[in-house]
Amino acid sequence: MKQLHKQSSMNVRRDEEIAAPKPSSYSPKALKHPRSLPRSIHYLLREQRLLFVLVGILIGSTFFILQPTLSRLGPGEARASIPRLFRVAPGLPERDQVSTATAVPKLVHGYGRVPASVARRRLRIVVTGGAGFVGSHLVDKLIARGDDVIVIDNFFTGRKENVVHHFANPRFELIRHDVVEPILLEVDQIYHLACPASPVHYKYNPIKTIKTNVMGTLNMLGLAKRIGARFLLTSTSEVYGDPLEHPQKETYWGNVNPIGVRSCYDEGKRTAETLAMDYHRGAEVEVRIARIFNTYGPRMCLDDGRVVSNFVAQAIRKQPLTVYGDGKQTRSFQYVSDLVDGLVALMEGEHVGPFNLGNPGEFTMLELAEVVKETIDPSATIEFKPNTADDPHKRKPDIGRAKELLNWEPKISLRDGLPRMVSDFRNRILNEDEGKGF
Repeated sequence: MKQLHKQSSMNVRRDEEIAAPKPSSYSPKALKHPRSLPRSIHYLLREQRLLFVLVGILIGSTFFILQPTLSRLGPGEARASIPRLFRVAPGLPERDQVSTATAVPKLVHGYGRVPASVARRRLRIVVTGGAGFVGSHLVDKLIARGDDVIVIDNFFTGRKENVVHHFANPRFELIRHDVVEPILLEVDQIYHLACPASPVHYKYNPIKTIKTNVMGTLNMLGLAKRIGARFLLTSTSEVYGDPLEHPQKETYWGNVNPIGVRSCYDEGKRTAETLAMDYHRGAEVEVRIARIFNTYGPRMCLDDGRVVSNFVAQAIRKQPLTVYGDGKQTRSFQYVSDLVDGLVALMEGEHVGPFNLGNPGEFTMLELAEVVKETIDPSATIEFKPNTADDPHKRKPDIGRAKELLNWEPKISLRDGLPRMVSDFRNRILNEDEGKGF
């Protein structure tokens, strides 16, 4: 009995020990009191933190004090105060260098802020027919403003001499290629000028002329579609044919002989315009269409059959000036630099066109002959010959649309521009360079 009582009492004590909670060793930390002010000051003073805060305040104050002064600088002072952003490539002509004047936008009315990014984005541009008369002048302008330019030319009418001054420029590239065949390039803009434009040249091989207008334009539009480039087509006033409307507006549909000796060029350009608009409407290609009227200036081909070059070359060579028909047919003549300005304005604008690009000053062929005689040789004579087939009787552009939407109009008159062309022709003729290329 005693043993049973002793064992039961031991079990009772064990159960009490288990049931009784043991004192825990965890004691929650006392809540932190907010950092006192002396401790915050001590933290600020450690490791020169206060010095860095004061320097930051000083830099910020200096910027805000000087900013109003920079904003009041005039355009000339602002450009002078900004360091040159581009390295000058050794050995390049001055016109080929990208200067801060072109890289830094002008301030409006002499006031405004200098933008954070002042460099204009350099474009990569292809110019088909870029070694020709108009194309080479366009290349000059694009290179001068700092763009990369690729010239495509088969040298049927183009000449290497027209672009040889760019050969050492790393931003210029020349490719001998016929646009009738496709080509793959990566560019931002396409100026499509490739096609013989004078009667002598486009009548020489009329089938090739219309292939250039149709297949060449198709290939360039296909390229523009693939790479998302903006496309400019240089069409012609010949799309108006022998016009029944005078002066000619862009809304005039023309009076063209579809089976005449000039139709390879006239109808070819009309088809090229159709293709451009179909790609614009159907494939959302950004297109621009320019209708170019008679243009003259340096680098024209000698003896190309166009009236200005004919008269100038004949007067320099002491030959009679050839007038076809009665000489009463009229033309309008624009200087090449005016045309180039119009093409660039059209490409950079937001309007598709077509736009007439020409000088509305109208001259009869006899009046033009007299101006050439006054400029070169007053003793020159005039020789009359039968008129050519399908020769338009009148040609004068209405440029109201270009004035309004492109803010463009020609600036150089015939009497001012002709001497510049005469100087170029005289040098080439006297050097017996007939413009046939290297």
